[in-house]
Amino acid sequence: MPHSPLVPTVRRRRLGQTLKKLRNDAGMTLENAAVAMGWQVPKLSKIENARQQIRPTEVTGLLKAYGVDDPEVFAALQNLAKDAGKRGWWQTYSGVVSPAYADYISLEDDAERICEWAPLAVPGLLQTAAYARETMLATSQSRTPEEIAALAEVRQARQAVLTRPGNSLELWAIIHEAALHTRFEVRPTTMREQLRKLLDAAELPNVTVQLMPLDSTAHPGIFGGFGLVSFPGPTPDVVLLENLSGATYVEGDGTRPFTGAVDRIRAAALSVEDSLARITQMEEGHRK
Repeated sequence: MPHSPLVPTVRRRRLGQTLKKLRNDAGMTLENAAVAMGWQVPKLSKIENARQQIRPTEVTGLLKAYGVDDPEVFAALQNLAKDAGKRGWWQTYSGVVSPAYADYISLEDDAERICEWAPLAVPGLLQTAAYARETMLATSQSRTPEEIAALAEVRQARQAVLTRPGNSLELWAIIHEAALHTRFEVRPTTMREQLRKLLDAAELPNVTVQLMPLDSTAHPGIFGGFGLVSFPGPTPDVVLLENLSGATYVEGDGTRPFTGAVDRIRAAALSVEDSLARITQMEEGHRK
C-alpha cells in the first residue's frame, strides 16, 4: 500500500526553510549538497519543502557540508528535526483542535518570544477561562457546548508556557483599549476578572502588556491583528493571522513587514506604566 504524502507541519517548514537558507549561504546548489550527502536531488528538495522527514543525524551531516560550526545552530536544528512530528499534550483534544490550531500550539511550545497585536480581543495566552468560553460562544457558528468547554480548557493549558521552569516564553501583548470594553450580559463579572488577569500576568518578568488608547495616532496595526512568533537559533519567524475562517501563517520574507510594524505599534501605544494604570482604573470601575 502506498504511503500517504507527508503533511508539511509548521515545524517542518521552519526546518526546511532554514536548511535551504544555510545551503544558499554556503553557495551550494541542490545538486552539490545532495552529492555531498550521497543522496538523490529529489530527497533534499523534499526536505527543504517539508515533504520528507530528516533525522537529526542527517541534519548534522548537512550542516557540516555547509560549513556551519555554531553549536547553538546544531542544537536548534537537531531538536527541530527530532520534534517535527512530535505529538504534544494538545493531541488529547484532537477532536476539537484543528490541524492549523495544533500547529500554532506547537509554535508556542517552541517559541522564545511572541509579540501580539490584539485590536479586538484579549490574546489567548492572557485570557481567563470565563472570557475564553464567552468569546468562543459568541463567535462560534457550529461548536457544541462540550466542544466550547474543551477549547476553553486548551486555551488555559496553553498558558503554561508563560511559567514553565527555565525557559518561559517571553510575551509582549499590545491590546486595543476597545477590546477591554466588551460587555458580557450572561456573566457581567467576566471583564472585571479579565482585567485583573491582565494585571496579574503583567507582574511576571517575561510578560509585558501595553494598551492602545482609543485616541491613538494612526499606526500599521489599523489593518488588523497578528502574532509575530520568534524562536531560538537560526530558524525564521512566523506570523499568525486569524479570522472566522481559521488561521493563516505568513512565513519567510513575508514576515518582514510585520517585524517592522511591531515597533511602530508599540510606539503608538501607551507606555507600560500608563497602560497598567489605565487597566487598573478600568478594573476598579467594574467594582463600583
